[in-house]
Amino acid sequence: MIVKGLTLDFFRNYVHLEASFSPTVNVIYGENAQGKTNLLEAIAYLSAARSHRARYDRELIQFGVDRAFIKGEIFSRERMFTLEAELCRGSRRQLSANGVRLKTAGELSGILHTVLFCPEDLYLVREGAAARRRFLDDCICQLKPRYAAALAEYKRLYEHKVRILRDWEEKHSLLDTLDEFNLRMAQTGAVIIHYRAHFVRRLKETAPPIHLDFSGGREKLELGYETVKTIQNPLAAPRELLPALLEHQESHRRAELESRQCLSGPHKDDLEILINGAPARTFASQGQTRTAVLCLKLGCREIFYESAGEYPVLLLDDVLSELDRKRQEFVLRRIGGGQVFITCCEEERLDALEEGKAFRIREGAIV
Repeated sequence: MIVKGLTLDFFRNYVHLEASFSPTVNVIYGENAQGKTNLLEAIAYLSAARSHRARYDRELIQFGVDRAFIKGEIFSRERMFTLEAELCRGSRRQLSANGVRLKTAGELSGILHTVLFCPEDLYLVREGAAARRRFLDDCICQLKPRYAAALAEYKRLYEHKVRILRDWEEKHSLLDTLDEFNLRMAQTGAVIIHYRAHFVRRLKETAPPIHLDFSGGREKLELGYETVKTIQNPLAAPRELLPALLEHQESHRRAELESRQCLSGPHKDDLEILINGAPARTFASQGQTRTAVLCLKLGCREIFYESAGEYPVLLLDDVLSELDRKRQEFVLRRIGGGQVFITCCEEERLDALEEGKAFRIREGAIV
């Protein structure tokens, strides 16, 4: 998968941008706060229709205007695609591929896959389980449309159930619908757990060897998937997981009613990350945390390649700033084989790269 060209209008600090990129490495350099990350953010948006830095699309639109446009010329699956996103401040966004309007954001990920590393990803290790669930969801949604649909349905059901639990004492009739929501959540949750378990199994095969090489053989990365305790084998088919989920729901029914919280389901899953047998969240240093997250992202890149037969576009935002020279060289050796966008403050930091293009960004423009 290759982003051949990108056009931006009123996106973040870009009034207008037109750029053509190398199919190998693209170095985006310049001083801080000039728009380097915004460029990567626009590319990532074309694969998932969401930003890693903004909760709402309106935050991506330049101040003082009502619309922003992103257009990418993408080579994928041995053909060309034109992907377009029109972001509107007062109405719904519009997504299209080759001029045909798309019904769901998931259709974008069927064309363009991206793997993004950014400084905020350090929270993947440091924060609670929600950050690691988002990491899993972002990766699996690009690979499995059924998972993306199940996740959206589960979130909708979860919100309804939370309202029931919140208001049932004032409106006892709400409890009449609780069993139906529990069943539907368990059915959808079984699909989510099945896909997450299989993805983590593959990640356990790809990320630890990269990490071992990265650390010079000194550190061992271990991964695990934590889900509902009544499930013995999360790799089983969803229909086999359903009874265990229903059992867990029933055992927590009274606690949910009393606490008015949804206590059972994959919305409490976690990805366990260990370094040399110790929980990374508690004991990993800043450098170990950065290395672990980067290896997880590179492991995802290998999974995408195995699944699609093409490398995803790799977006590395400020990846080298806190790595020593040896680890910087390791990163640069591992990113071959597909298209890469990498940001830094100085072009000279990437003098080891022998191919590609360099773009200097200043005040939302290529200079």
